[in-house]
Amino acid sequence: MGKPTGFMEFGRELPAKKDPAVRIQDNKEFVLNEEFGKKINEQSSRCMDCGVPFCHNGCPIGNIIPEFNDAVYRDSWEEAWNILSSTNNFPEFTGRVCPAPCETSCVLGINQDPITICNIEKTIVETAYRDGYAKPKIPTSRTGKKVAIIGSGPAGLSAAEQLNSAGHNVTVFERDEKVGGLLRFGIPDFKLGMDIIDRKINLMAEAGVEFVVNAHVGVTVNAQQIRQDFDVVLLTGGSTVPRDLPIPGRDLKGVHFAMEFLGQNNRRANGMDLKTEEIHAKDKHIVVIGGGDTGSDCVGTSNRHGAKSITQVEIMPIPPEKRPANMPWPQYPMIMRTSTSHEEGCDRHWNILTKEFIGDDAGNVKALRISDIVWKDAAPGERPGFEEIAGSERVIPCDHAFLAMGFLHPEPQGVLAQLDVAIDDRGNVATTSYQTSQKGVFAAGDMRTGQSLVVRCINEGRECARAVDTYLMGDTHLEAKADSLMLSA
Repeated sequence: MGKPTGFMEFGRELPAKKDPAVRIQDNKEFVLNEEFGKKINEQSSRCMDCGVPFCHNGCPIGNIIPEFNDAVYRDSWEEAWNILSSTNNFPEFTGRVCPAPCETSCVLGINQDPITICNIEKTIVETAYRDGYAKPKIPTSRTGKKVAIIGSGPAGLSAAEQLNSAGHNVTVFERDEKVGGLLRFGIPDFKLGMDIIDRKINLMAEAGVEFVVNAHVGVTVNAQQIRQDFDVVLLTGGSTVPRDLPIPGRDLKGVHFAMEFLGQNNRRANGMDLKTEEIHAKDKHIVVIGGGDTGSDCVGTSNRHGAKSITQVEIMPIPPEKRPANMPWPQYPMIMRTSTSHEEGCDRHWNILTKEFIGDDAGNVKALRISDIVWKDAAPGERPGFEEIAGSERVIPCDHAFLAMGFLHPEPQGVLAQLDVAIDDRGNVATTSYQTSQKGVFAAGDMRTGQSLVVRCINEGRECARAVDTYLMGDTHLEAKADSLMLSA
């Protein structure tokens, strides 16, 4: 602990951001991290080096947070990088898009503002790339075992890097023309640029990971053939079937799933083939249905297009401003959060029931019929219900509606059908210790658990890599998550 009084001397600070009116002019990152300078040392000095650091438990990958905070305070950046990269394959991703459950678990957060863990993490990784500490993880020898990974999102990529470092020959199959999955085609560039993804993929390729793109396994590539050609097949295709809204008018033109809009915009921003009919928000009345991060991303993207109006509606009640009593520290609280996209302009509404999409004579959506609702207390063992508020029904303009209500499960056809793996009652791939019902076929990430966070998918990939390595070699020396080591001690 470099500065025992740091948390008493310095308050929580974050880097400045470009003015919303300026940053919506392009799709580039807008957090002015480089201008933060030496304040990062002050921020890291606020870490109290707790006797029991709950941030470890809050972090899904068990980052060793107090130790890298201390290294940053001492300007020992290579040490900080070695500590961070020992548990996290992709801090360049999590430092940008993680909702930071570690920060809500910070002991300092009991009665003060918590440590700026995410920003410290981002600064460590950017320093590592700038100063040459970030290097390919080249194995010292090869086992001769071949592993096929189907899907190149965070779970697939973390498993690929881990298994390659263990000496296995790893090939990652991706159905799109570039690697990254929803990291590349789901998260807007202003949050995670493609150049950030590419520099990490290049390091992995230098280390020996093979990437095969435009390979839609189960459609253009036979999954059973891959099963025959490799010792292990790992399924990391994600939870890609979106939740729909089956109400009157759903088939009107202009009603889209959020990922259709977000993925296309990332393609447009990087000069890539749009692949589908153009969806653009310029001078349009936009309605985003769903109040989560994906909905927020639709808001930010619509602002950059120059939408005439943006309305975001959510069926659930408005969250409380402060941590509620039923979500005490160190739990991750469901509270009111305003994203940087909301700062740029958006009308937000809660307790809204979407009843009908209204179209014009040409079959285009032109309005949305909604009403206010009130939630009723649930009886024991039952789900809560709601009722409409009489006289609240109204029609609002809508030229494009984006459905951002989450995902249900992976696509059951294609690779899952060809490999004939068992599915659980939620539609996800059923596993035991990450192995599916088919010998030598494993699954990890959202395809196994249902939709989750990028950081949880990284952990899924790492833990699954340990299971695959054990299956192939009888044992594994790949790093275990810190809390797993403590539980087994």
